Amino acid sequence: MRVFQVQGVRGFQLAASRPRALGFPASRLFIHCDHFPEEFSIIVTLRVLSVPAKRNEYVFTLMAEESPSVLVGLRYAPDKLHFLFWSQEHAGGWQTRVTFPNVSLSDNQWHTLVLAVSGQSFSLTVDCSLPKDVVVETPFPASLSVKRASFYLGNRRRRKGVFTGLLRQLVLLPGADATPRICTAMNFKVATLSVPTVLQDLPAKPASNEVLKYPYVKQRLDYLEEYQNLVTNSETMGVEIFTIPKVGLFAATANRYTPPGSAIYKWTDGKFVPYQNIPTYQAQSWKYFTIGKKIFLAVANFEQNDRGQEFSVIYKWSRRKEKFITYQRITTHSARDWEAFVIEGEAFLAVVNHREGNNHNIDSVIYRWNPRTGLFETNQTIPTSGAYDWEFFTIGPYSFLAVANTFNGTSTKIYSHIYIWLSGSFQLFQSILTFGAADWEVFSIGDRVFLAVANSHSYDSGMPAPSNFYAINSSIYELNITAQMFVKFQDLLTYSALDWEFFSVGDDSFLVVANSFDGFTFSVNSIIYRWQGYEGFVAAHHLPTVGCRDWEAFHTIEGSYLLYSSAKEPLSKVLKLKTT
Repeated sequence: MRVFQVQGVRGFQLAASRPRALGFPASRLFIHCDHFPEEFSIIVTLRVLSVPAKRNEYVFTLMAEESPSVLVGLRYAPDKLHFLFWSQEHAGGWQTRVTFPNVSLSDNQWHTLVLAVSGQSFSLTVDCSLPKDVVVETPFPASLSVKRASFYLGNRRRRKGVFTGLLRQLVLLPGADATPRICTAMNFKVATLSVPTVLQDLPAKPASNEVLKYPYVKQRLDYLEEYQNLVTNSETMGVEIFTIPKVGLFAATANRYTPPGSAIYKWTDGKFVPYQNIPTYQAQSWKYFTIGKKIFLAVANFEQNDRGQEFSVIYKWSRRKEKFITYQRITTHSARDWEAFVIEGEAFLAVVNHREGNNHNIDSVIYRWNPRTGLFETNQTIPTSGAYDWEFFTIGPYSFLAVANTFNGTSTKIYSHIYIWLSGSFQLFQSILTFGAADWEVFSIGDRVFLAVANSHSYDSGMPAPSNFYAINSSIYELNITAQMFVKFQDLLTYSALDWEFFSVGDDSFLVVANSFDGFTFSVNSIIYRWQGYEGFVAAHHLPTVGCRDWEAFHTIEGSYLLYSSAKEPLSKVLKLKTT
């Protein structure tokens, strides 16, 4: 293979003469398991040359050694994309072809495709536009064996149908729809999840007018500068940053007072500017999510409305009005947080109920989307104690939901729980002792999976008061595959920590903590920790904050940023990451 650079972006041109040389055993990917995942995403960034009318070209195939049949494959023809898979449930086996029509790739431009597969549902997103959804009669097999099989790049082990374009990125991501991970950058066509090192090292000034500095130049975080003072309606309990394809980048602030309610800001000319105001009732957080082509934004309201009713509300994006409009009201009890996720092709929404009256030991609720009614309906209740946060994540084929329990009425020294999805419901997987837990943050570095908890305060009515309720350790746990549990990896001293946010700059990984109160003042430094390998996370930057409640990292073509919200003053701040 050879490396070519076109439009400021590098890709591989694959040799057509020896297709077998572009293969490798599937066992290199599937080290601990010899079955293809049942749910997965395939991410491809490519540049396709013009293809003759009746010609097909293969992006990749998975083939058994002794058979000419394609077990799994992706190929394209003019204006079409085909996903192929072999279903062994049928007698003698049968190849199923899922076709996405009206997919125009042969324009000599770079494109990023995300193909998400779950059961009978297949979804294709091209350059972060609206997904194309196809449902077929034959589901992707639950146990497709990859024993004695090999992957082939750009071919099906023959010269016919060899890929003639440039290939930049080809990623198999088990257990998740990768679209949200890809569609955060503004340059959608070359969005990056995993690109070979030889293709990353671009010149700082590309030949074309495209601004490609982020994320293709290896960068290091030197310092942060105050970039924007974002004056908010009132104190801000949480921020949600999201991108609506073909519309733009937005930030929704969960503000304390009604009126004037909470605000949505749009990134315009390098700044967040007010876009829409929504009546909320001591809003705690927002959650952005999509179901098919529908776009939603859910708010967690902590207090009753003017009529004495306690609702949290789901809003739907109106493409005609270009605004969010009320879609569904759900009865909640001092709601703190929403979490949205998809399992086995079904959409769920989980709410954290903090307390009902003075009773903190109540049920939080998981709702399931009913495609027939177009509404969320109660699916499962889980007992929680003054809970603050849900965190959903997947590891391989398994789905998890972690709850941050904060207060049981007498103590903040209580267990928070991690649940695993088994047989159609969440069941307890592990319990971890926490101290006023306010947030869970899951992240991975290489093939290691971590879970960080933000501990906010240590209080027990039956114990002597500590010298400081708020200066306590927050902890990072790492998944131990052998033990099948999370084990403590590192303690970090925090000051009433309310949030963790993980982000990366170049090859470096960082965690920033929201320190909110040290027992004396709300003017406390929040800290960015840098990943140092065997040393764990080491403090790298100290950031002056006031009652810091939430951190959000985001990227635009202009650079990388952090936004922090203050629960003590009507001012949030955007910081720009200065890199070299």
